[in-house]
Amino acid sequence: MVRSALVASQLIAAAAAVRPFVNEPDTGLQDFLFSTNYTEGTLPPLRDMRGLPDFDYAARQVLDGQMYSFYRTAAAGEWSYRNNLEIWEKVKFRPHQLAGHEGLNETMGVSILGYNFSAPFFISPATRAAYGDPERAEINFVDAAAEADILYVSALYASKSIEEIGEAKRAHNNTLNGPQVTFQQIYSNANLSVTWDAIARAEAQNAKAIVWTIDAPGSSTRHRAARYDTTNANSVTSYLTWDLYEEMKNHTTLPIILKGITTVEDALTAVERGVPAIWLSNHGARQVDHSPSPLEIAYEIYRNAPQVFSQVEVLADSGVRYGSDVLKLLALGVKAVGLGRPFMYSNVYGLEGPQKVIEILKSEILQDAAQIGITDLSNIDPKRLNMRALESTVYLAEE
Repeated sequence: MVRSALVASQLIAAAAAVRPFVNEPDTGLQDFLFSTNYTEGTLPPLRDMRGLPDFDYAARQVLDGQMYSFYRTAAAGEWSYRNNLEIWEKVKFRPHQLAGHEGLNETMGVSILGYNFSAPFFISPATRAAYGDPERAEINFVDAAAEADILYVSALYASKSIEEIGEAKRAHNNTLNGPQVTFQQIYSNANLSVTWDAIARAEAQNAKAIVWTIDAPGSSTRHRAARYDTTNANSVTSYLTWDLYEEMKNHTTLPIILKGITTVEDALTAVERGVPAIWLSNHGARQVDHSPSPLEIAYEIYRNAPQVFSQVEVLADSGVRYGSDVLKLLALGVKAVGLGRPFMYSNVYGLEGPQKVIEILKSEILQDAAQIGITDLSNIDPKRLNMRALESTVYLAEE
């Protein structure tokens, strides 16, 4: 009897220790909205969006099941999606006091492949922005990025064509670079003539770099989206090899960024191959479950081959929701950080949505950096982080 009671108590304790997954944190948004006579299923006031996760809730109110699932879906059981959002707690800050923060805002700018931007974050390529704003779609991202002097990386399968995005950006002059700078993401098609055509079109629209997504060799397992027969953005990719990278270089004079690096070995190979920039990403956890988060990838490189961060420009995305997330990646050596879903969700508000995301993230980066005692955002001491808890989650080469 005593043994049975003991076993039962252990099972109860174990069950209580398993935290239910929360898609976005409870910051009081719903309680507040319903106290203001808000009607569920309608778009909450933009003024009540206080953090980036709030936009997920807002989009869920007005997008139909198929549209929301396309944005939200992740691979298989979505464990990597959950990990992308939760892994940040494995790294704690070590705030230094009395450091002063005068001039901190003047260090927020970043240079990516020689182009200057006002902040160390950018809009990642994501498809079907017309779900949020049927008329303007990705044009909202072009305009918001231009206004804020941040980078926009347009997706190959965007709702707006490469030419329409090119036309929109010609209306802008960034204060830092002159004509607005955008990069163009591509997938390589099984019919390579399609790929060469996409690159040529991007060049014609004055894209300044090609972002080649290398972690999509074909369709992936996405149960949430499959319920609506929603296909992957790209299911006809060619065989992805280093030889194809070499061939691609013969078809463009633009720098080619490799998006989808997840191991230190591939990062080192990229350096050996003379790649100008690499992009740490698990594709928003949409390709294969149990793939590592950008924080884990960056830490794996930091521990095993830290010289990579000085040999090649390193970008990262997937799971970033807070200014503190950006700071952790910057401290490890990442140069700039991309966000996809928050911008797609925010597009349900039209142009004001992406503008609000940028405003929130810039503010959080500065506020959090000041609290930690960071005085230069372009040179954050890794000792500001306690990364011991990451040790058990990443590959560490034998010394």
